[in-house]
Amino acid sequence: MGGKREEEDFEEEEVPTELNTINSSGGFLVVSPDKLSVKYTSVNLHGHDVGVVQANKPAPVKRLVYYFEIYVKDAGAKGQIAIGFTSESFKMRRQPGWEANSCGYHGDDGLLYRGQGKGEAFGPTFTTNDTVGGVLALTVILFLLSIYISVLRLVRSYLQHYGYEDTLNSFDLAGKTTVPPVFVAQENGFNEQDNVYALNQRKTLRQLIRNGEIDAAFDKLRNWHPWIVQENYDSMSFILFVTVGALEEAVKYGRMELAKYFGLAGFEELVQDCVALLAYEKPQESSVGYLLEDSQREIVADTVNAMILSTNPNVKDLHGCLHSCLERLLRQLTACCLERRSMNGDQGEAFHLHRVLNSGKKAKC
Repeated sequence: MGGKREEEDFEEEEVPTELNTINSSGGFLVVSPDKLSVKYTSVNLHGHDVGVVQANKPAPVKRLVYYFEIYVKDAGAKGQIAIGFTSESFKMRRQPGWEANSCGYHGDDGLLYRGQGKGEAFGPTFTTNDTVGGVLALTVILFLLSIYISVLRLVRSYLQHYGYEDTLNSFDLAGKTTVPPVFVAQENGFNEQDNVYALNQRKTLRQLIRNGEIDAAFDKLRNWHPWIVQENYDSMSFILFVTVGALEEAVKYGRMELAKYFGLAGFEELVQDCVALLAYEKPQESSVGYLLEDSQREIVADTVNAMILSTNPNVKDLHGCLHSCLERLLRQLTACCLERRSMNGDQGEAFHLHRVLNSGKKAKC
């Protein structure tokens, strides 16, 4: 029995080197001189009469992986051999996995027992001349931790991308008590530093647009990113004035500038809705009243945010300025689910991302 170290950074721990022949079942009367082999010599007095032997040291728990193995020289008539992990107080006439705080892989049925009488399918049976190993690993814990950290990275990246600086600071402050600093690695030419670019400016502009302070937003844009204002002033002015309900200003800009957007790909529907909006006495109650909803301010703020990110001289992928990593991941999830449904002949319930996310929340509750 021996151990294998996978990570040198872990604290030194004693490892098993031989069998503990003092604290073992009385059925093991023949022990080899090197204390690595034993023979069960007791006759079967009753069905649950078993022999158990432990190692002289506990398995190390500070390593990522610890492995040991046994070689079955003779499984006996019934082949009831088991390998597993037990505690120091384990009852030495019970098979591993039959008692609490123990687990055992049993050779006669190939089941894994974890502290209860009922086993679960685990692997093939094993018997005479077979070598069987046991692994104590942090893999499951590390897998969950990696998922947790990945989620944190995605959330952090989302907050950076859209300029939610205050929330990001609170998020980082809370995270310091639970996990190490979380950073987003470079991906397709777009990294964390790109998301941090002009973070405070983007936060300020988002707040101004949300509050409908259009003049203040344009003043900031002129000072910080004049080319954005020069290239998009007229169209942005019209949309911003419409979204905050400043219809007189919107009409003024519409008469002067809106006409040039007719016929341009991607603008037809928006221009038509904007013109229709101006025709209603109560535009909020009209079929195009969606343009006056707060959500439209978020769209404008997102657009301005993307424009500012695109001014970063280090950005190699302008498409990455449009959406955060989290949104791209959700888009990919949606595409995969739709593709799977298509391959199934479009049978079954249609895919709705919000429904999937909400079902996940209910399952956790």
